[in-house]
Amino acid sequence: MPKKRSGGGLSSTQQAAKFLGVSVLAGAVMAGIALPAVGALGLAAKGSVESFDELPTNLKTPPLSQRTTILDADGGQIATVYSRDRTVVDLKDISPYIQKAIVAIEDSRFYEHGAVDLKGVLRALNKNARSGEVSEGASTLTQQYVKNVFVEEAGDDATKVAQATQQTIGRKIAELKYAIQVEEELGKKKILENYLNITFFGQQAYGVEAAARRYFSKPAKDLNLQESALLAGIVQSPSRYDPVNDEAEAKKRRNTVLQRMAQVGDVSREQAAEAAEAPLGLKISKPKNGCITAVNDASFFCDYVREVFLNDPVFGKTREDRARIWNQGGLTIRTTLTPQAQESVQDSLDDHVNKSDSVAAAVTLVEPGTGKILGMGQSKPFGYDKNETEINYSVDHGMGGSNFGFPTGSTFKPFVAAAALEEGRPVTQEYSSPYEMPYPEPVQTCSGKPWMNEGGETVPNESESEVGPYRLKEAMALSVNTYFVQMVADIGLCPVMKMTNGLHVVQGNGDKLPEVPAVSLGSKGISPLTMASAYAAFASRGMYCTPIAIESITQKIGDRQKSLEVPKSTCSRAMSEKTADTVNTLLQGVVDSGTGQEAGLTDRANAGKTGTTDERKNAWFVGYTPNLSGAVWVGSASQQVKMVNVTIGGVPHAKVYGGSVPGPIWRDAMTGALSGKEAPSFNLVNIPDPDQDRDDDRDDDGNNGDGNNGDGGLVGGLNSGGNGNGGNGGNNDGGGNGGNEPDPTFSIPEGFIQGPGNGPGGRD
Repeated sequence: MPKKRSGGGLSSTQQAAKFLGVSVLAGAVMAGIALPAVGALGLAAKGSVESFDELPTNLKTPPLSQRTTILDADGGQIATVYSRDRTVVDLKDISPYIQKAIVAIEDSRFYEHGAVDLKGVLRALNKNARSGEVSEGASTLTQQYVKNVFVEEAGDDATKVAQATQQTIGRKIAELKYAIQVEEELGKKKILENYLNITFFGQQAYGVEAAARRYFSKPAKDLNLQESALLAGIVQSPSRYDPVNDEAEAKKRRNTVLQRMAQVGDVSREQAAEAAEAPLGLKISKPKNGCITAVNDASFFCDYVREVFLNDPVFGKTREDRARIWNQGGLTIRTTLTPQAQESVQDSLDDHVNKSDSVAAAVTLVEPGTGKILGMGQSKPFGYDKNETEINYSVDHGMGGSNFGFPTGSTFKPFVAAAALEEGRPVTQEYSSPYEMPYPEPVQTCSGKPWMNEGGETVPNESESEVGPYRLKEAMALSVNTYFVQMVADIGLCPVMKMTNGLHVVQGNGDKLPEVPAVSLGSKGISPLTMASAYAAFASRGMYCTPIAIESITQKIGDRQKSLEVPKSTCSRAMSEKTADTVNTLLQGVVDSGTGQEAGLTDRANAGKTGTTDERKNAWFVGYTPNLSGAVWVGSASQQVKMVNVTIGGVPHAKVYGGSVPGPIWRDAMTGALSGKEAPSFNLVNIPDPDQDRDDDRDDDGNNGDGNNGDGGLVGGLNSGGNGNGGNGGNNDGGGNGGNEPDPTFSIPEGFIQGPGNGPGGRD
């Protein structure tokens, strides 16, 4: 409370108020005559206001922030997101009752005075001077609207909000001048419409439309008398008159509004009395804000859309610019997500993995040839409670994902094979592939400085019986590690880097893959979205398309709708059609008779690759049909869980393989997503089988050696363990029986295992 000065004089606040009132009454403001500098009063607004005339002429009115709606590819709503829950509506779509109620209680002479209510100013000054405190204000509805514009412009900046609402004469002077301008330019009806759309009604509701839906679950045009009086009463103090938390106080305030409406003749006294007896009639709709409310468990995809908007320069030069547009809202974003694919993804995850399991799973589906993301989900729900996470395991760290992605194991080997084929190596390429060997050296790199095995590190196959020579077909089926390190030594690392660059394969933290031979065995962390998009290039016969999540965006600004430019998928040739067709032929065998049999689809052509990494901390299946590519990862985000003697989805597993857990998830997700869709075929090539006489002791013809494809222990399947059948005529040494997993006794080269991973200090 302002104190009187000693001697009984007026306080500085009262002097300033009297000064302003006299100036207004003298017509100085209305005539546009300069007011004396308010600096002498020690008052300021938006810095320092030296004179009335020196204020900018035009009030900048930022577009009102509104909710943004995110839609799926069919136009169904996924979620609404907003910094302020507001839906701007025309005056004709606002009940006449609320229009009258707000005028009656806030500015009953609104239609009689100009920007400034001279009688109101005089009345307030007289009352405040007698009481010795500011007990009554004199702001018109127009002035209140101007103040709300300042608050809206301040956004979520607490300092700017404080400046926009500070009780100083300087701010009031600015408010007065802009109110004059607004009255001249907009007129009474438009001012009332703007006021009803900008005002805060409590409970996260900005504007009368959001308020009507929050408190009564109906549009503003359908508000009755007592409902309108309640909302009008809230405006003065949304916290004090909050009907959700204090019904008695809210009802008392509502009835005050009804009484005032009767006094000014908006309703009869009988109508007001009848309405005052009615209950509040609340029908609360809880705020539904943000990706956490997304349907079909599409929360992570929804959040990915937000990250795309905030990161892509197409939406603004700087992240701050893009964030400003996002927070302003009013966007309708149509995405690539299809309800059928998304529902299938989440159903499959729910069937195979529980959210309370010690490990998690993530699935991403991408359309070959377009890059459209059709489905994205994971077993840990979006949230902040136990067994929930806000981290999107499907994407890179820069887009809301884990710090490093997840080591991919044997699913990386098709990239090495594609690089060799592009270099002209025949599909019958043969290497000695001994059981164990030192990493070959020197290995050529893109920099020209060859990689040398300075530590003398060695790499073994799964068992001593896995001894070459092998050709590519059986080496891919058995995931023979020494074969692929010999292939890299033969062609050099640069072709592998060229292939992965063309497929946009980077580590989960955004870094390029290192030029070391061990990368060919899947030692580095990569995201499921990256893997699904890369494998989609095999499906589309060598054409890689960057993944996209947004089809179109329209933005509502005032009464206008405009379209925003959105990122487009860029397609480029990553390999020849012949190379892609050859890889497709190689990987089709994995799901037909190899380690991916549990993942194979029975009603259409499909191909894929399993992978299990160091100590079974990660298991993968990445596969595709000609019209859909999908990647499934299972593991611990912290990289702390070894999937041995583990229960997943209620099913116990002695050892987890890429084909045993990720494979069935992929199969079910793909089956549902492709139901009713066409089933095109691959363009297969003929791959001769190796000579039978050099492999009779292990496999009848080398074609059906049903090994474990690297689904064993160390990264890339160095220690496979096997889940295969060993071939149709062999002695089962080719694949093992799933239980023969020796302890590794070899040295591991520097950088071979995923670096800091997602362990302590990382995001899990």
